[in-house]
Amino acid sequence: MATTKEDSKNRAILTVLGSDRSGIVAAVATALSQHDANILDISQTILQGTFTMTMLVDLAQVKTDFSELKGALDALSERLGVQIRIQREEVFRYMYRL
Repeated sequence: MATTKEDSKNRAILTVLGSDRSGIVAAVATALSQHDANILDISQTILQGTFTMTMLVDLAQVKTDFSELKGALDALSERLGVQIRIQREEVFRYMYRL
């Protein structure tokens, strides 16, 4: 399925990296749900105790600023002791030329 420019504006790539422990996926999914963001796709793995997760997230229903969502994820990152990054899909695709 081809991605349109409009789709890219309403979607984001979210990555999580850190020491594995229970509750990371649940906490990130809850934070996204509280902002009405929808997880479209998810991939996760644990490599020698290091948890990595990548999500494609639909932001079309999010009522707040992107910066507010990012701030909530930054705060969650601190609480969980993991690195959480979110970028708009169009920026991610431009940067990494996918």
